[in-house]
Amino acid sequence: NISTISPAFIRKSNIYTCCGQLSPPNNMHPHSPHPQVLTAIRPATIFVALVLCAIPACKEKETAKTPPPAPEVLVIEAGTKDVPVYREWIGTLDGSENADIRARVTGHLLKRNYQEGSLVKKGDVLFEIDARPFVAALAEAMSQLDQAKAMQLASQAEADRSKELYDKKVIAEKEHTNKVQLNQSNIAKIKALEAGVEQAQLNVEFCKVVSPVEGIAGIAKAQVGDLVGTSGSAVLTSVSTLDPMKIIFPVSEEEYLQASEQAQASLAMPLEKRPGLIEPILANGKPFGKKAKLFSVDRQVNQSTGTILVTAVLDNPGSVLRPGQFARARVVAATLPGAVLVPQRAVLEVQGTYQLGIIGPDGKAEIRPVQTGPRIGGEWVISSGLKAGEKVVVEGLQKIKAGAPVVAKPWTPPAAAAT
Repeated sequence: NISTISPAFIRKSNIYTCCGQLSPPNNMHPHSPHPQVLTAIRPATIFVALVLCAIPACKEKETAKTPPPAPEVLVIEAGTKDVPVYREWIGTLDGSENADIRARVTGHLLKRNYQEGSLVKKGDVLFEIDARPFVAALAEAMSQLDQAKAMQLASQAEADRSKELYDKKVIAEKEHTNKVQLNQSNIAKIKALEAGVEQAQLNVEFCKVVSPVEGIAGIAKAQVGDLVGTSGSAVLTSVSTLDPMKIIFPVSEEEYLQASEQAQASLAMPLEKRPGLIEPILANGKPFGKKAKLFSVDRQVNQSTGTILVTAVLDNPGSVLRPGQFARARVVAATLPGAVLVPQRAVLEVQGTYQLGIIGPDGKAEIRPVQTGPRIGGEWVISSGLKAGEKVVVEGLQKIKAGAPVVAKPWTPPAAAAT
């Protein structure tokens, strides 16, 4: 009842009118005109003031009741395809043939005939050692051989003559026997000297250090003028055949037993007919482009690591791969038919568990735990908890709440967007 509001409330509310010659009550102003007019207008003025005060409060209540807009997320439909399951091992690349080049005679190095890091053929002369001492030794050995041959001719003639005299009973048997034995001794001496001449010839040939294999020659570790061929001399250089190339990797005993039948069947074939099943993945994460063939399996398991070394060979045109490089040896172990896949960025890992954001047909979100399988490129196999065709949140997973509506828009993979 507005008419019952006390003048004190009016004073506190500081409600006045600036028209109609009205003024505050007598106790607020010394000149209080027409109390009857003030009494007539006061209820209406108070009503208007109360209505104006109530409008902001109503607007605040209406604003509080207005729900926030639904978050926008990017989704993709879970697809299916046959997925290969890979097994990978860390391997080391090596040449199919590797030769450490050492000097076989002692002497001073005179010349280096190859370009470091270049391709050399089998039999190419890589280094030359001063051969003069060995040429002199060969000449001496040959002269001793000629002298021994001349002595043997004389002893042979004496032996032949003694036989005739012995047959005629002119000389004793002992004298004849001595003549024959002397000739046999000279023959044996000739053979020894012939071996010495052959060794001297080899020493002269060894002064030219040749490559035993075709391949890439490494950096020279000896310089011209060095004394090489001593007992403590180092390797002069190394030559490796890089085409084909070897990749060597260890597999566990369990993995070997699982694939032993297939490995034995492959090893029973000629090398050129063996299937290329091993794909090298290089350090840049890209496959090499050539697949390797199984070459050999080591004879024993390493007791300290429980692994066995497997060697495969692959073509290496242009000698792109080099010994010492690391590569992953990847093999298709099995195939998952009709596997359900989602982008890896859609999977949320929480304390060892995996979750997906699912948008139902009603447009509401769901946080669903799932079981994951192998990762294939940028996708992840979902082994359980997801059906093909369901909409999975890829971007905006942190915005959604279970049971809350969302605005779902299709997600475009980065590669497709770039295209």
